[in-house]
Amino acid sequence: MSSKQDQEATLISHLEALRRALLRSIIALAIGIVPLFLVSPYVLDWFCKQIALQGGVTLHYFSPMEVFLLQLKISALLDCVLFSPYIAWNMWQFVLPALYDNEKRFIRSIVALTSMLFIAGVAFCLIVCFPLIVQFGMSFASTTLQPVFGISNLVTLALWLSLAFGCMFQFPLVTYALIRAGIVSYETVCSKRPYVVVAILLFAALLTPPDIISQLLLGAPTYLLFETGLLAARRFKNRN
Repeated sequence: MSSKQDQEATLISHLEALRRALLRSIIALAIGIVPLFLVSPYVLDWFCKQIALQGGVTLHYFSPMEVFLLQLKISALLDCVLFSPYIAWNMWQFVLPALYDNEKRFIRSIVALTSMLFIAGVAFCLIVCFPLIVQFGMSFASTTLQPVFGISNLVTLALWLSLAFGCMFQFPLVTYALIRAGIVSYETVCSKRPYVVVAILLFAALLTPPDIISQLLLGAPTYLLFETGLLAARRFKNRN
């Protein structure tokens, strides 16, 4: 009976620790959203200027609340990006007590890499890929067919792609962690490369708009990152 009570007490303590970790993350995001909302008009103005410079177009909005809602979306994305290191650290702190010392060192290094890769994915999307997508869309313009871009559509597309790139840039860490943890072997992953390529393309198709340019812009760097994770796993395997 006491053993059952101990198990229940352990489960409750774990749930309480998880609740505290989630609560701290939510509070951090809630605190950050206010100043970032004040910054969001400047970010939106910069975004509009960049689009205008790339395509020579004027952006439009079609409802009174559209720009306000866009500023909320932008501030939410900035909030997630800027606080992602703290949230990742907070979540891993919940997991750390159950790990061995060598696993704890590995996890601490992963936390920093997770945040860096997420931010790198967002930056790569906004600086490199999104301008190419806009230029591709502008290429269909003609004397009888002129584009009228709504700011809501473009910003929503940019935000969605940024999150997709940030998540897909975690691919090398997933590959490395699975091999290092012994869940799959290095040789097995190498032999399944064709299936990995198909899986990456499927994820890219699900996470991006239905056009081949966006899918390739996400799929190609994701595969390169997969190979990077595989290379890191091979070096770890050779050391052991």
